[in-house]
Parts: sequence; structure tokens; C-alpha cells
Amino acid sequence: MTNQNDLNSAALDAADTLRSFRERFHMPKHNGNEAIYFTGNSLGLQPKTVRSFIEQELKDWETLGVEGHVHAKNPWLPYHEVLTESLARLVGAKPIEVVAMNSLTTNLHLLMVSFYRPTAERYKIVIEKGAFPSDQYAVESQIKFHQASGKLQFAESLNDEDNKLKFVGHSLIELSPREGETTLRTEDILETIDREGDSIALILLGGVNYYTGQAFDMRAITEAGHKKGCIVGFDLAHAAGNIELKLHDWNVDFAAWCSYKYLNAGPGAIAGAFVHERHSKNFDLPRFAGWWGHDKETRFLMGPEFRPIAGAEGWQLSNPPIFQLAALRASLEIFDEVGMPALREKSEKLTAYLESLLKDIDDDRISVITPADPKDRGCQLSIRVRDADKNLFDTITERGVIADWREPDVIRVAPVPLYNSFEDVYRFARILSECLNS
Repeated sequence: MTNQNDLNSAALDAADTLRSFRERFHMPKHNGNEAIYFTGNSLGLQPKTVRSFIEQELKDWETLGVEGHVHAKNPWLPYHEVLTESLARLVGAKPIEVVAMNSLTTNLHLLMVSFYRPTAERYKIVIEKGAFPSDQYAVESQIKFHQASGKLQFAESLNDEDNKLKFVGHSLIELSPREGETTLRTEDILETIDREGDSIALILLGGVNYYTGQAFDMRAITEAGHKKGCIVGFDLAHAAGNIELKLHDWNVDFAAWCSYKYLNAGPGAIAGAFVHERHSKNFDLPRFAGWWGHDKETRFLMGPEFRPIAGAEGWQLSNPPIFQLAALRASLEIFDEVGMPALREKSEKLTAYLESLLKDIDDDRISVITPADPKDRGCQLSIRVRDADKNLFDTITERGVIADWREPDVIRVAPVPLYNSFEDVYRFARILSECLNS
């Protein structure tokens, strides 16, 4: 790498109005120095305020016991409600449309119970062929559940394993890139929806694909799906806190996300869910119920009849984990302070700078499979390694780069605007270049 690029990174960092936020996070070390941490798309870094937030709840538990539910400094009973407006701003929603609860795949299942209602004519689910495995498992299990219930019978024998597999294949539309391409074209997604729409019950895509880093046109996809009478939902695991979202305005039916990636709430953090306002009082929707989703005014009367809360809160099952909520609250305070527009602006600059440095390396052993257009990606770039040679990944890891390898042949790197710098990007590219030339 050239000295000019080093100077460029220094100038870019000097002009970065968000550079001070790096000091709000704990940065992992490598051989006594700060590592190049590019895996916020897998686990975000710990905000330095998290410890005090959790310790407050530990203290209240210690001194108040069960009375902490109502008398803690931050009473536990309504604690999740403190996060509602921040979550709504984060995903472009109204407060009634969001809730922090459960884990990501649990939320997807709960929402599919309500919104995947297959009939003999309309029963198919649309996903990406390269969706995260958990999503694939979830939708396949939903299809098999409805098959086992006897509501959908396309196979000659439900006891025949081959026919069961054929049934799932018949009910699942997996979107694949064109031959020789690595990402999906929006026009191909929309064409599939238009062609197959009369038989599609649910479209469930990732907002950003975990492998390629491609961001989908959620507004166009939702419009196309609704035009054909389909329900449209999104897994926002790699989108929440990464790209600007406008779930309410886009008219998305439902969505779910985790909080341990870009939202920095810690390993196994509590997840989030969105249900559009137009469904908020549709109490005829089937759902798996739990007492925390029951009407707050009568919840503690312990009556036998379930009366759901209007909005996303009505999908809650149990009282939430307070320590996880505290960790998420610490991170969301930072997001509120910065705002997604400013984060997105820096993200595009960081990713563009990384892309330009990778082009300068000019080595045919690596190639970027993430879309080049900023509107079609978040902060992640996926670097394909020729011949699936993992030695390159192992070598950069030894040099202090914390990225991740995804089978069969991709190194994912995600310079996160909250805590990564242009110098991080420059150092990474220099190390990658040196390892390729060694």
C-alpha cells in the first residue's frame, strides 16, 4: 500500500465527525495493540456504559428483591417499554409496531404462526437460496408443520419420506442469482413474485444477505408482494443498525432482528420484532400466546381468557430478561445520540474507501462479491478467495485482523461506523496485501 493511502486515512479520520464514538467502546487487543475488529456483523463490541447499566439492575435485585419490579431505579415491570421509542426510530416504525422480546428465530416462528396461513391455492414461501441456515430451517419446519396438520396434502403419502421432501420443495421458492452472478437482481425477484404470486402465501427475505452483504430493495419487494396478495416479512439480523430502515412507510407486514450484531447488546442478546400498525388490532390473527402479551390492565388478575395487547407487544410470551434489556438500552442510547442518517453517511465512506484499497491490491486470488452500488449494500464487504483457500484468512488473523470466514470461500469484513476508523481500513488492506504477496 502507498504512503498516500496512509495519508488519506489520516485525513479522513480527522474529518470524521463521529470519530469520538470509538472511545465509547471496548476494543479487543492483539499482542497488546488494538486489533482490527471487522466482525460487528457477527458480534458488536461492548459499549463502556454496559457494565454500569447492568450493575444498577444487580444492585436493585440485591437490595429490593422482587420489589425491584416496581421500585427499582428503572422498574422492571415496564422496563422493555423504555426501549420502544429508540427501537422505533432505529427501524423506521411507530412505537406501537415494535417490541424487544425473545430471540430472532423464536420471533420469526411466532410471527409466521400469525402470518403464514397457507391454503390449498396459496401456500408457497419465497426465500433467498443463500439465506442464513436458521431461516431455511424455520420456513421448512413451518411448511412441514402445516403438512403434518393435514391442511396441505400435495404428496401421495404423508408417511413417505421422498414425498415429504417433494412437498417441501413444491412449497418453497428459493431465489437464485443468474448463472455466473453472485447476487440477486431486483428485477428477477419482482418477476418471480409477479409470476408465482397467486400461489405465494409469504415472502420472507433477509434485509441484508449474511453471506454476500447484499441489501434488498425492501420497499419494491413489499409493494410487489402486496400487489399479488402476499404477506411480506423480513429477517433484519444484518440490517438493523446497519442500513436506514422505514418499515412503516414501506408497509412491511412483519420483521424480526437480533441485537448482538450491529446493535452491540452482547452475546445472545434480546431480539426485536415489528408488526405493522394495520395488524395491531386484528385480534383474530392466530398466535401462540403468553401472559406478557396479555392486556396490561388485567394481566395480574390471572384470568383464563387471553386478551392480547394491541400492537407488537401482543406477541410477547414471557417477562423479558432485564440484564439483556439493560445492555441493549446502553447501546441504543448511543444510536439515539448519533442517528442512523449520520451512521449511514460514514458507513458508505468507510466501505467505499475499503473497496478502493482492495481494487488497488489487484490480485486475482481475491474478488469482492458484494454489490458495488452503496444503496445495495451495508457496511459489509464479502471477499471471495480463489480455490477456497482458508490459509489467507488464517494468516491475516495471525496479524491481528478479527474478521470471519464463511464456507465455502468468503472472508467477511464489516467496518462498523460507530467504532471503526479509516485507519482500521487502511491497516487491514495493507495486511491483506502483504499476506497475498508473502
